[in-house]
Amino acid sequence: MLKKEARSLIACPRGFMALSKFHFFCGTSHSCELRGVDDFSSSKGTSLIEWRRGSALSLNFDLRLRSCLNHSNAVFRQQDGWSSKAHAVGQLCQEIRDSRILGEGVDAHYVNGLGKPFKFPRQQKLDKIVVAVDVDEVLGSFLSALNKFIADRYSQYHTVSDYHVYEFFRIWNCSPTEAEIRVHQFFKTPYFTSGIDPIPGAHSVLCNLSTFCNLSVVTSRQNVIKDHTCDWIEKYYPGLFKEIHFGNHFALDGTSIPKSEICRSMGAQVLIDDNPRYALECAEAGIRVLLFDYQNSYPWSKTGSADSHRLVTRVHTWEEVEEHLTTETVLQER
Repeated sequence: MLKKEARSLIACPRGFMALSKFHFFCGTSHSCELRGVDDFSSSKGTSLIEWRRGSALSLNFDLRLRSCLNHSNAVFRQQDGWSSKAHAVGQLCQEIRDSRILGEGVDAHYVNGLGKPFKFPRQQKLDKIVVAVDVDEVLGSFLSALNKFIADRYSQYHTVSDYHVYEFFRIWNCSPTEAEIRVHQFFKTPYFTSGIDPIPGAHSVLCNLSTFCNLSVVTSRQNVIKDHTCDWIEKYYPGLFKEIHFGNHFALDGTSIPKSEICRSMGAQVLIDDNPRYALECAEAGIRVLLFDYQNSYPWSKTGSADSHRLVTRVHTWEEVEEHLTTETVLQER
């Protein structure tokens, strides 16, 4: 879900508190301001704000709403057919929309009564890490679907472990031109349009990463499948990526753009990719690379000299990706 600013009123025993510009993300929250609003006599419900990080407040804390207004006369108004009442916040991305309920004659004042906003300590804003993410074999199992097509159409049977290089003509024992034709035939079949499954763990980790990373897709996929690629990403990774860039590699027409050039143009600090050639290319351009080798099962990712570069780190699961990027963020905070 895309990040949105939210504003709502939370009922408290002594009236209402306005929650201004608060971001809800996968159980992790960022800074906010609270201010009191005059009591509403029609309110009969209460809510409780609770911080769960011991006695000390910090930049990363969990905000939960206990109970909510459930009286028919509650002041949370209906807006565009959507109820604006507060609701419990779980671990998944949720938002409280702008309720626009501050009526005429209601004077707001700061909660501390001293004319100063209530703020949390260490509220400094940290820049998010710009992360580029590949699609095939990183977000989705492209090869597994392609192998099914090749088996049914050409009676050639392969597994992912057969691809010691990510050059299909070498695996299929045909010319580069023939391999490109086969791949473009694959694009027109249900094997491609509905047969590519997401990589396990990717969605949940990316949801977590979105709280401190600006995520964008950088893929070598061809321009001819732009629309379907965008639809597939929105289906399995809705609202997580800011931009989607296509390199148009191995295309039948059009020019191709190196991944390093795309990453530099968007200011990417980290690339997550399974291809060692792209990894080395981007590392030499000063971009840190997490070389993705899912469960150590990608033979092609082990070729070349990418591992020897100081900016390339091999990872085997999305959980490892999260661990490395979290460490990167901690180091930036120091």
